[in-house]
Amino acid sequence: MEIRQILVPTDFSSHADKALDAAMGLAQQFNAKLHLFHAYHLPVTVATPEHVVIPRDFWTSVREAASKKLAGLVEKVQREGLEAEAHLTEMAAAPAITEIAETLGVDLIVMGTRGNTGIKHVLLGSVAERTLRTAPCPVLTLKDGSK
Repeated sequence: MEIRQILVPTDFSSHADKALDAAMGLAQQFNAKLHLFHAYHLPVTVATPEHVVIPRDFWTSVREAASKKLAGLVEKVQREGLEAEAHLTEMAAAPAITEIAETLGVDLIVMGTRGNTGIKHVLLGSVAERTLRTAPCPVLTLKDGSK
């Protein structure tokens, strides 16, 4: 299997940081390009029980903060002499990861997982698990061991 394009979804957690470190090692080994990806899902309109709509500026600031964090990760990768590109979308994470993996034609997805079990897993689900089921390529998941 040839690995030329690696997708690294991130939620900016320690789990995602561990996955990025592993992906950087693989990118060095295979001379591959890294695609750093963050997906955030925001409802079109959100209202509290008192019907106060959250200002659109709030959603813009969420996107800008995520964009800055991604840019910082791209700089980290580039300082190691690797090629990297940032991708950001306002979609639910699991389907967005599958979609961008297909669009970019990546050879591997490297992502962190929290390893939730029990009721937490039932209620929150697992982006990694859903990605494993729908990804168009192999998926490497890593857990950093902290909670």
